[in-house]
Amino acid sequence: MISNFRFAIVSDLHIALPQTIWNHPSRFHLVEVSIPAFETVLEHLTQLNLDFLLLPGDLTQHGEPENHTWLEKRLAQLPFPVYVVPGNHDVPVLKANEQSIAFEEFPYYYRKFGYHNPEQFYYTCEVLPGVRLIGLNSNFFNDQAEQIGRLDTKQLRWLEEVLATADDELVLVMIHHNVVEHLPNQSRHPMANRYMLENAAELLHLLRHYGVRLVFTGHLHVQDVAYSQGVYDITTGSLVSYPHPYRVLEFHQDSHGRQWLQMLSYRVESVPNFPNLQYTSRKWMGDRSFPFLMKLLTLPPLNLPLEQAQELAPTLRDFWANIANGDALFNYSHFPPEVSRYFEKYGAIATCGTPTFIDNNSTLLL
Repeated sequence: MISNFRFAIVSDLHIALPQTIWNHPSRFHLVEVSIPAFETVLEHLTQLNLDFLLLPGDLTQHGEPENHTWLEKRLAQLPFPVYVVPGNHDVPVLKANEQSIAFEEFPYYYRKFGYHNPEQFYYTCEVLPGVRLIGLNSNFFNDQAEQIGRLDTKQLRWLEEVLATADDELVLVMIHHNVVEHLPNQSRHPMANRYMLENAAELLHLLRHYGVRLVFTGHLHVQDVAYSQGVYDITTGSLVSYPHPYRVLEFHQDSHGRQWLQMLSYRVESVPNFPNLQYTSRKWMGDRSFPFLMKLLTLPPLNLPLEQAQELAPTLRDFWANIANGDALFNYSHFPPEVSRYFEKYGAIATCGTPTFIDNNSTLLL
């Protein structure tokens, strides 16, 4: 029988040493807090007797070699094993440039953190007796060298071979891009689809066939738990975006073989120079929300006229912050009915129509 165990998830660290930070007026990421926030989290996690830590991608702000080097050295000092996968920010280019490492270099930085074979961009390992972790690479470059979220055919074949031999093991999958939709029609929405794995349906088919129930993702910068036909996709918000969350999870199995996952979420409340980080960060996001909201309102499926969008956008300034916080409920009854119904769909409402708060603190029956 699998023993009970405890692990943590910290996602989208966007580690940025001061000299690598660049400013942009619409930047949602408060990367100035990346290192002190991570240190605050580590101070807490080192007190918890963790079995391991998962980092589901976007470890660095833009794949800078000095940021990868800093993180590699910091992770090596921790008293528990750490496993990583690359996010789109970690490997933004195929060939190294003046800012970022080359795509193929990433595993060599993290040989101690999953990539025992650095010539392969994905891996599997037994993290505990009877518990297998699979780290996938969802960064794919097409013929135009454009980066998209996709698993190539070779990786899918390898995954099926691993799953076929994982007899009686609890399998955990970690991948940067979302596999199950966390937002309404996420895979088809012109703004949200880039956060989804392009061939998520193919991956989900494999996972269901082999009884894999737990997938851990990042990329979207929100606290959310999504479920689809036996598979939970647990995505964790970004450490440099409101509400600066991280998770601690405990797996339990009783003598009858019943299994469940208990999940607790925490927030970084303050760091040097940001004594009230939650307030400051929420305001930061709201102050930069107008361009994002104008796109959301004027693009499909709403397609609102520009004038109407400009009227509604200020009322929605905290909309994304509430989404990112998880377990949100929305009431925009003062909006036109079709617009109100659209935004209410983003709330924590189950298919039966009742509020369901599972994004932050919950117990998932497996």
